[in-house]
Amino acid sequence: MQAFDSVIAAALADVRRQNIVSRIWAKDFTVWKSEPREIDDRLGWLTVASTTYDHIGELTTFADAVRAAGFQDIVVLGMGGSSLAPEVLRATFGRQPGYPHLYILDSTVPTWVRRMTASVEPTRTLFVVSSKSGGTIEVMSFFKHFYTLVAEKRGERAGDNFVAITDPGTGLQALAEKYHFWRVFLNPPDIGGRYSALSYFGMLPAALAGIPIDNILRRGMDMANACMPGTAIETNPGAWLGAALAALSRQGRDKITFVTSPGIASFGLWAEQLIAESTGKEGKGLIPIALEPFASASAYGADRLFVYLHLDGDDNAASDAHATVLEQSGQPVIRLHLQSRYDLGAEFFRWEFATALAGALLGIHPFDQPNVQESKDNTAAVLHQVQATGRMPALETTGNVTDLLSQARGDDYVALMGYFDETSEVEAAISRLRLAIMERYRLATTFGYGPRFLHSTGQLHKGGPNSGLFIQLVADWGEDVAVPGENYTFAGLAAAQALGDYASLVSHGRRVVRIHLGDEAAKGIDHLTQTIGRSTVGA
Repeated sequence: MQAFDSVIAAALADVRRQNIVSRIWAKDFTVWKSEPREIDDRLGWLTVASTTYDHIGELTTFADAVRAAGFQDIVVLGMGGSSLAPEVLRATFGRQPGYPHLYILDSTVPTWVRRMTASVEPTRTLFVVSSKSGGTIEVMSFFKHFYTLVAEKRGERAGDNFVAITDPGTGLQALAEKYHFWRVFLNPPDIGGRYSALSYFGMLPAALAGIPIDNILRRGMDMANACMPGTAIETNPGAWLGAALAALSRQGRDKITFVTSPGIASFGLWAEQLIAESTGKEGKGLIPIALEPFASASAYGADRLFVYLHLDGDDNAASDAHATVLEQSGQPVIRLHLQSRYDLGAEFFRWEFATALAGALLGIHPFDQPNVQESKDNTAAVLHQVQATGRMPALETTGNVTDLLSQARGDDYVALMGYFDETSEVEAAISRLRLAIMERYRLATTFGYGPRFLHSTGQLHKGGPNSGLFIQLVADWGEDVAVPGENYTFAGLAAAQALGDYASLVSHGRRVVRIHLGDEAAKGIDHLTQTIGRSTVGA
């Protein structure tokens, strides 16, 4: 990092000159824009760790009541900001002895919905319906599906199997009252979804799964204190990181690539949403790269900034060696040290503060998401067409991957967008595909499951720099699943979301192809990998 010390120092001097840290804590919207829209009512994340900590007794008492009621499983029905923090904590801490198993459902792909349904016994499952807006179509569809299954056996008592997390006054709050949910947890409304990890959205599912949230919240509060104005700017962990992200992106290193100890690998998924949705707009943006396989040093270009989150006591041999190789090859590597898994609470806050501050330095509004609604509108239009014609739209191949990759420029990246179920075979195949692209074209790669990524990197795809090469991957989904009370199915919704997002990318002049993989996604992905291996590099 020594080669970049001067540019980071200049950015820190800019932070000091503009008094940005003090102004953020004072909730001064002019740090980012001249108007307060979606800023002055989006800064509750600064203090929400302590607010949630004050409710620990309530959360743990409720978790004990859930255990006493005999629930075996917890399923969070959510998307984006309401599901990614629980997913990180689930993946990091695993199942706690004596507590229900925690699952996350954030895909409308029928294969995924069927698998989740088969994994639980509905009457012995507590469903956490989680939505800030209270009207997300995916979440409402999940609710209708599982409520119907529970009601078949429990009748009017079905609401006892449901809990809601939402903002005050939303349609979800009204729904919960209508169907007599066991509890409704009203989150502070002045927090955007991607900044809500330390609020009820992240902490209630964790508490229900027996994860010690008091330790997580204390680490979050400690980090918040360290990021306050009283800390020297050079040792303020959030301000320093934010200044470094902004400074190096101005040097062309806008691909923020996460290297982690294996035990906390899922943290990148949460940080990916935070960074992409916060900064990917106005033709600008930091491009987060999560869960990318390790490659040789020659596979990385001069557009990378690596961040290594090192967890003490983990199996760090491979990640340590990779970070060292990267440094020796001249790549900038920021090293962040976690003493225990509970330090994820600190990292949640550090990255929220750093992202907000980087947005200020780059002239970006970090709290709105102007292009997210666009894909929702396109989805609604496709669904309307399905309802009018009674025909499912076709998801056919629209281009050639090697032709697309031949258009690559030096600062481009490849976004893989997969509409299929998450399996170990698919995960391994995607890693092989990403590695082949990296080694052959020296391009950074991202991967997201659809429609999850629409609430994450989707904003960056449409609103960020036009440096993405987009590959939409779809597979056959087998037996469909009805959405009770609606004239669309889960297959229809997933197809509408894929088509709507494709149309949005095209309308923004993005370079995009769709590849239909057939009935076995992993085999289709491996076929693409082989094709790339045989291709002639055009970049």
